Amino acid sequence: MEGSRFGTNAGYGIEIKPIEATVKILRDGMLLAQSDRAKIMYETRLSPQVYVPLEDVVVPLSEQTELKTFCPFKGTARYRDIQVDGAIIENGVWSYDDAMPESRGINGHIGFMPNANAEVDLGGAILDPVADGNISGPLVDWLMRGAAFETTPEDFFGALGKMMIKHGIAVSRMSAMIWSLHPLIAGKNYIWKRDEDEVTTFAPSYELYEHPAFQNSPLNHVSKGRGGVRQKLDLIAGEMPFPFLTELKEEGATDYVAMPLFFSNGQINVLTLTSDHKEGFTTANLGLIFEVSSVISRFFEVFTQKENAQSLLETYVGARTGARVLGGEIRRGDGDDIDAAIMFCDLRGSTRLEEELGRVAYIEVLNMFFETTSAIVNAHGGEVLKFIGDAVLAVFPDPDDGTDAGAEALQAAREIVQQLEAMQEQDASHCCECSIGISYGQVTYGNVGSKERLDFTVIGRPANIAARLGDYGKKVGHRIVVSERVARHETDCKPLGKVKLHNVKDDVVCFAVSADG
Repeated sequence: MEGSRFGTNAGYGIEIKPIEATVKILRDGMLLAQSDRAKIMYETRLSPQVYVPLEDVVVPLSEQTELKTFCPFKGTARYRDIQVDGAIIENGVWSYDDAMPESRGINGHIGFMPNANAEVDLGGAILDPVADGNISGPLVDWLMRGAAFETTPEDFFGALGKMMIKHGIAVSRMSAMIWSLHPLIAGKNYIWKRDEDEVTTFAPSYELYEHPAFQNSPLNHVSKGRGGVRQKLDLIAGEMPFPFLTELKEEGATDYVAMPLFFSNGQINVLTLTSDHKEGFTTANLGLIFEVSSVISRFFEVFTQKENAQSLLETYVGARTGARVLGGEIRRGDGDDIDAAIMFCDLRGSTRLEEELGRVAYIEVLNMFFETTSAIVNAHGGEVLKFIGDAVLAVFPDPDDGTDAGAEALQAAREIVQQLEAMQEQDASHCCECSIGISYGQVTYGNVGSKERLDFTVIGRPANIAARLGDYGKKVGHRIVVSERVARHETDCKPLGKVKLHNVKDDVVCFAVSADG
């Protein structure tokens, strides 16, 4: 690296040289450090950085603060406050106490942060010229042009691994731990291996955070903001900082890196790379990956935001409705007229239950009721549209085969009653009893509401009748009451005649159905 450093297309480089002069670090004329052993670091894309030994700093420094940052070829930087004229300059200096092999020359040396407003007197020494340079090649070209056409995170990650190989990066294994907003899973862990065709995806539950293997892992270390990890795997098992690295070494790995992938909201995800090359990763290759890590992070953020949106919509409005919203049905009035069975399932005696059980126990019972009902509705092709107080409103759209969904809705109602009874027999505290009304007909399935606050629901006479049939069942002591169109799917049902329902214009012919049918 003689002459001008890191010229055009030279790749990422780093070099450390002694400064053959007495160097002074000043702030508004005040001496902060003076050294005959200062060093200069030349690094691609960065201005030359002066480092001085810790003992040559002449102003008080604090103990190391909590702040940590990571560089894949310098290591984890630790920071200290500077005390100047009674004032504190927070995190004004940094140092690498266990620098990577490429940067071992600055071990124990101090660099001054921009917020220290330090001036450097080189004592007459002249720095070498540094060319800006650029980094390109197959990996960067693909990230700029081709990566946007990958439609899934698995496809993107698999292509990313192949492009790293094509660029000459000796990576044998790669993983990305991307945290998510999901009620059941903590995130997605994507694993790519050079000798396998498919990317493996794991979706660990939130129990992951309590698992000892995770707590003592590079993933936890990096995601907690403790800095990155770079470890040559030539240590014996007992000296490895993380047990997982011993497993990688046994598989033939020689070098390991874990670095943060930052999302725009500050979320810290983790990218790991493993090499089985005898020399491990080169400085240039790690520098390239570090340079493009923000681009890699943005691609994952786009994929994750889409998955989060889908997950949250499915959680709050259901899978079918969520898909319609993501598909663009987001304006008031958007929707379709569909033929469907509408179910209204109401928890009976909820006021009494809350008074007898207390608020906490009652909410547990309510959640159990909702979970039981939702699972059975989903299993029969229906979808829970909303929870209304202590009731469930569900829709069973007609299938594409020309039949109506009344039979599935009716069978779901039976199973709900049966399962709640069975749970109560096993544990008396699970004292859930329900009243179910089912109606069938054409409803509008779409958005209603104000301009700023919409609700995706079903509107129409069948929805109103289903709710009123549930109320009527409570009065007459029947758990399942259905309209005439739904009753045709049941040979053994009890006619209740024409019934006057609250807020329904015409009388409704209805039937009671046994849960044992």
